[in-house]
Amino acid sequence: MGKVVVLAEKPSVARDIAKVLKCQKKGNGFLEGEKYIVTWGLGHLVTLATPERYGEQYKEWRMDSLPMLPKHMKTEVIGKTSKHFHEVKKVLMRKDVDELVIATDPAREGELVARWIVEKSGFKKPMKRLWISSQTDKAIRDGFNQLKPASQYDNLYKAAVCRAEADLIVELNVTRALTCRYNAQLSAGRVQSATLAMIVNREEAIKSFKPKSFYTISAKAKQIQFNWQDAKGNGRLWEENQARELVKNLSGEKAQVVEVKENDKKKYSPIFYDLTELQRDANRIYGYSAKQTLSIMQKLYEQHKILTYPRTDSKHITTDIVPTLQDRFRAVAVGEFRSIAMELSRKQIKADKRFADNSKVSDHHGIIPTEEKVNLMSLSSDERKIYELVLKRFLGVFLPPFEYTETVVKCSINKETFVAKGRVIKSQGFKELYNNSEDDEDEPTQTLPKIQEGMTILIDKIEYKTGKTEPPSRFNEGTLLGAMEKPHQYMNIESKHAKMLGETGGIGTVATRADIIEKLFNMFYIEKNGNSIMPTSKGRQLMDLVPEDLKSPIMTAKWESDFNLISKGQKKPEVFIGEMKDYTKKLVNDIKNSKDRFVHDNMISKKCPTCNKRMLEVKTKHGKSHVCQDRECGYKENVAKFTNTKCPKCYKKLELKGVGDAQTFVCPNCTFKEKAKTFNEKYRNNQSKGDKKFVQQYLKKQDKQEEEGNFAFAAAFAKLNQKK
Repeated sequence: MGKVVVLAEKPSVARDIAKVLKCQKKGNGFLEGEKYIVTWGLGHLVTLATPERYGEQYKEWRMDSLPMLPKHMKTEVIGKTSKHFHEVKKVLMRKDVDELVIATDPAREGELVARWIVEKSGFKKPMKRLWISSQTDKAIRDGFNQLKPASQYDNLYKAAVCRAEADLIVELNVTRALTCRYNAQLSAGRVQSATLAMIVNREEAIKSFKPKSFYTISAKAKQIQFNWQDAKGNGRLWEENQARELVKNLSGEKAQVVEVKENDKKKYSPIFYDLTELQRDANRIYGYSAKQTLSIMQKLYEQHKILTYPRTDSKHITTDIVPTLQDRFRAVAVGEFRSIAMELSRKQIKADKRFADNSKVSDHHGIIPTEEKVNLMSLSSDERKIYELVLKRFLGVFLPPFEYTETVVKCSINKETFVAKGRVIKSQGFKELYNNSEDDEDEPTQTLPKIQEGMTILIDKIEYKTGKTEPPSRFNEGTLLGAMEKPHQYMNIESKHAKMLGETGGIGTVATRADIIEKLFNMFYIEKNGNSIMPTSKGRQLMDLVPEDLKSPIMTAKWESDFNLISKGQKKPEVFIGEMKDYTKKLVNDIKNSKDRFVHDNMISKKCPTCNKRMLEVKTKHGKSHVCQDRECGYKENVAKFTNTKCPKCYKKLELKGVGDAQTFVCPNCTFKEKAKTFNEKYRNNQSKGDKKFVQQYLKKQDKQEEEGNFAFAAAFAKLNQKK
């Protein structure tokens, strides 16, 4: 009997599979055992061919060569990893190999990784598919006992090809057309343009917003505060004279309690995380970028094997996972949640539609712990934070609800209605996991004394306060992910299209959204102001140049809907590709006929050392750079880096400018400026008591940071203290 090749997506996953399959013999690009040979990709080894492969006319970027619409798309081996591809091909084409098991990531893109390698290598023998959601030894063994014919995933592969071809064709044609038409480095695509449009629209809404004053009236007694309401329950007045007159008429009056309502309420824990919600919470609580959270999750999934597959858009689990829950509780029974996990492990958990619903699980169930025992000491600080977010959400699902009594007291002061709300907690339930930490988003409410209808309450003070309506907030990475998931809540979209966006999961996928945001930063379309995201001049101008329907999420929603139909065999790929090519022709034609202009308004006097043209100053995610305005030149130099080191004068974060001995710390907030070498020596080399005291004072004035490693001189200060 011949051998079976197992094709994994990455070396780390291949090693895990090889260990389970007892493949210990190391070869060039593979691990071999008695029955199996495990080999791997490095992500994609094969990609769609570059334009020049279709003809000499596409080597140069020229408007007259567009639109570029090949009849059949070609693939090619990626140059950087071509050596490894040929090693994989040798394994696949061995004469003693009878079968292949595809073990790449269990998703649309993972299917594409494997199938392109298989096609390019010329492999023609039988294939099966491994489809698992965690990398534990048990999951791998179970998966190999339940291998499926690879043909069951043929339509998923076709959908993946359509996605890849459509994105390349549209982005390539639109990017070349924009760049040639306006002689600037511009790019556009179905997901990035719709995302940028939301950011630009939000900025325009903020700038055009006109604040309006409003007034609220409160009546304060000894242990309680009442707030005025009109007959419709509104608490705002828009005329100051009216507020002033009410306060004047009500001052010195008593409150008569006319109604007391008590309602027992329960709040259940939210169900398991999908990737987008996890990225949003990690950004809100810890300030992590979407890409950073995904990177940490990949380590927890692949390296530590303690969490399930991260790239999921499902929040539920399937019913077949329920019998494994006890093992998962025992695996996580360490650290501060040990007692809760052990108590749950002794309970019989039954499938409940609230968290176990097969109909609400797509390719992968929600993110939960695996059955692998956790070693908290092996986790980095960042890994532990993300792990504990998932763990608390997981455990909370199986804990009792948070229970409280909500009391609403309505009283009359000289025939005007005032209302007070409060709550009495009966049981913390799942909230005991959070200890009133920042994970808990509940609004604080007052605790009310015992009040009965008919009582008279003495009012100490009645006053009105002025407020102003506020513009919508700028996006941060967390809220932007939410907007990408549900764009119909942030844009004016017809109900039928809004429904489609809801069904298809918004724009992009959970696996690609983080990269899209990074691309917008890297193209200098957006920049950060603190934690907020703002469009640059380049990004705003691009939105004026891009054809209107490419900026709408409706197109990407329609495409995702089509990909879903193709993966289920309900739409022919050739029909979709034909529609996509017609759409591309329209886009290119719109750009060719545009009368718009593009202006570099971030040009500086400094000349490019390569081509002598004036350079542009751009703000990147991590600092500032100068780039050549000529897209063909491509020269770029970093000129400033944002640091976590604080200014000794105003304690704002410093920028590090220059290179080598010329590196200088500069405060963007005040006048502080000092050479980095001098700055470092001041804190590392001073020996006097006075200097030591200065250092200690400096340290105390730093904002407390959770990650001491982020503070550039923490290690130096620690050594200094030890020496003393």
